[in-house]
Amino acid sequence: MLDKLLELRDVGKVFPGGIVGLDAINLTIGQGEFLSLLGPSGCGKTTTLRVIAGFEAPTSGAVVLDGRDITALRPHHRPVNTVFQDYALFPHMNVRDNVEFGLAIRKMPAAERRKKVMSALEMVGLPDKAEARIAELSGGQRQRIALARAIVCEPRLLLLDEPLSALDAHLREQMQLELKRLQGELGTTFVMVTHDQTEAMSISDRIVVMNRGHIEQVASPAELYDRPASRFVASFIGTMNLMPATVTSVAEGQVFLDAAGWSLAVPAPEGSVPVAGQPVTIGIRPEDLLLAGGNGEQFLSGKASAVVFHGKSLRLRVEAGPAVALFVDVPRQGDHAAVKAGTPVSLALRPGASCPLLAA
Repeated sequence: MLDKLLELRDVGKVFPGGIVGLDAINLTIGQGEFLSLLGPSGCGKTTTLRVIAGFEAPTSGAVVLDGRDITALRPHHRPVNTVFQDYALFPHMNVRDNVEFGLAIRKMPAAERRKKVMSALEMVGLPDKAEARIAELSGGQRQRIALARAIVCEPRLLLLDEPLSALDAHLREQMQLELKRLQGELGTTFVMVTHDQTEAMSISDRIVVMNRGHIEQVASPAELYDRPASRFVASFIGTMNLMPATVTSVAEGQVFLDAAGWSLAVPAPEGSVPVAGQPVTIGIRPEDLLLAGGNGEQFLSGKASAVVFHGKSLRLRVEAGPAVALFVDVPRQGDHAAVKAGTPVSLALRPGASCPLLAA
């Protein structure tokens, strides 16, 4: 367990007109972790970041850093730096002066400032751009300079507001790896706002999934994917088939279900175990469904209504009843490549699949 760095204690934010931005959220962030705030537009992730930075004052609750209540501190009095979505670099200054700006405000001696600036530029791989003008830099280079300007002041906490959103897909993927490398080298806590779940899943230690001002779940990427805590998380993270089902029995660590006439057995969830007769919703990932050649209760019959190219795999949409449509991922090789729209198929559940049981 990481040492506690920052706490949000019952933090609420109500905007003019009674619009609730945050509804008494509680969150603990550990020292040295990479945490992402993820959710749809309007979920409260950017408001949370701005409250931590001091750009927004919470309506209620407290922001505690290193055990000290900093709720009333102005942004420039907090040991927190922010990398903004548009980078907010000064166009009239060269790269060196941009990175040096925060140190100059602190009246650090010039020789020490220059040494720290070059060290920060080395860390982001741009020491040769010290004298360049901002207009001469590419989007990726500007992003790196914004990071250098933020880390040169050695903040306790670095906040990133959708820092990669302006980059093209290839460069964005490269910079995700660079962000993770940089965070590991510095050992600084990074808190990133993003709406891109792939981005959050690929570089975060933990992810905070938010919805309508609430925190739905805080967990590692693997736990969010395999064990979502709510229907919202299940449907928001990746692709999840949600099927209504009824519990028929529970025995030997397994829950037996009837889902539209399909007999399934899944591992019993930790904590509260459902009982026979209880209606539930079962979540099934597309990769946990197999095309099978059998019939009977262990198989679900249907028809492929669409086939979509997904690189190494094909994604099928299978209609298995008036109100049952499932996505299925299959390899492109072998017999699966012959599946076309209109092809009858039978589905089976992959042995050992982790299928969460959610409230009906």
